[in-house]
Amino acid sequence: MLPGLLLSLVAVVATIVVAFVVGRVRHRYRDIDVFWPLGFVAVAITGFLATAGSEAETLQRFLLLATVTLWGGRLATHLAWRSRGQGEDPRYTAIMRSSQGPGEPWAAIRKVYALQAALLWFVSLPITVGMRAEHPVLILQIAGTVIWFLGWAIEGAADKQLTDFLADPANRGRVLDSGVWAWSRHPNYFGDATAWWGMFLIAAAGGWAMLTVASPVLMTWLLTSVSGKPMLEHRLHRSREGYDEYVARTPGFVPRRPRRS
Repeated sequence: MLPGLLLSLVAVVATIVVAFVVGRVRHRYRDIDVFWPLGFVAVAITGFLATAGSEAETLQRFLLLATVTLWGGRLATHLAWRSRGQGEDPRYTAIMRSSQGPGEPWAAIRKVYALQAALLWFVSLPITVGMRAEHPVLILQIAGTVIWFLGWAIEGAADKQLTDFLADPANRGRVLDSGVWAWSRHPNYFGDATAWWGMFLIAAAGGWAMLTVASPVLMTWLLTSVSGKPMLEHRLHRSREGYDEYVARTPGFVPRRPRRS
């Protein structure tokens, strides 16, 4: 198992190094968001290739490779398209505000890239461990795949609807409160978390990956309580007309029927 963990770490570091170079060339750190999902794809591909010819079950390896690649590839493409032609993300501007000057690259490594690398490696542990399962439980593989697909589909639908909404100049300053966004204020984050719990369940079908349950827990916590939901809602409260009313009638994370106005 140790060689697998080291190979995963190498894949993560290589991805983050490329992200750092791209960020320095383009003079914006927000591109790390595109490389975040690609880091998981790199871990999955590395684990898949490393277990070729081993006793690990083929179906298990293919399921993890397919789900991670489809999730990461779609999200990276969406984020890259959404950020085209834009400047720095306000989050990274705030993070780097006190670190300008000659020491900025080292500060960026410490504050942005090293932290992202550590989180990426830890959250990807179910993939690393699950790739080596020899006798996984089929019913868990099926259940995990179904849960993953539901989360992946919800996240994709939410991102597509939001992209179309923001592309219309008439919607500037307005709140998207229709479609899946009427059932949750953050259906994309909910879909993301659900997809990760599905991938964890596939990995856990092999047994030992059950011990990595802290990874999807951390991912869900980050989305709901740290860098996802709270930071976005703080900004939307100030920039979107009618957002307080939207909050009052719409669930914060887990979708359900909205309250009547």
